[in-house]
Amino acid sequence: MFSGIVEAVGTVVAIEPVAGAQRLTIRSEKIAPELGMGDSISTQGVCLTVVDHDPQTFSVEAIPETLRLTTLGDLKVGDGVNLERSLSLQTRLSGHLVFGHIDGVGIRLDGPPEEFPARSPGDDEVIHWYSLPEGLRRYLAPKGSIGVQGVSLTVVAVADQAFSVALIPHTLEVTTLGELKVGGRANLEADMIAKYVAEQLRPFMEMLRTAAGQSEGAAS
Repeated sequence: MFSGIVEAVGTVVAIEPVAGAQRLTIRSEKIAPELGMGDSISTQGVCLTVVDHDPQTFSVEAIPETLRLTTLGDLKVGDGVNLERSLSLQTRLSGHLVFGHIDGVGIRLDGPPEEFPARSPGDDEVIHWYSLPEGLRRYLAPKGSIGVQGVSLTVVAVADQAFSVALIPHTLEVTTLGELKVGGRANLEADMIAKYVAEQLRPFMEMLRTAAGQSEGAAS
């Protein structure tokens, strides 16, 4: 489990196929010395397992399903990746609870949908808009949390098929979000608490929809 507070941006130094998976070797003098075999590490928001390491680099492996459902398959040698080690019980939780299980991939947009009123950013603030993959809309609410490329961010606004987040200069400097251009793809993970609440409410919402349909049928 993670908090969405990026510890370092590593650099991909090698990509190679290994036994049906793709092995990524990442350089990070800050993170690599602290890792052990089998440790979990968030890489661009994806929870992966350390399979090799030395004082300067570490390796993780992504199976085809992970490559298909996330942006990891887009990576090239030389690319930067957001890194965060898993939490301990003594860690301050500065972001929000993050699993590292990606719910979908969004595309950075050049602004809000035409029908949606744009909010003027505050001083030293940048607004990013992202497309919403199918099924994620119900988990988002203004001032709620979302993980974008492994970064814990606060939702500013939510449209039917898009949402926005506000970024301060520090976040843009210490994560890969400052390099993500319009049209770029980003791993998205909705807040786990929102997902649990939605799942608990789902049977009741289905009952209400069924009851409403029966009432409309009787009225006609």
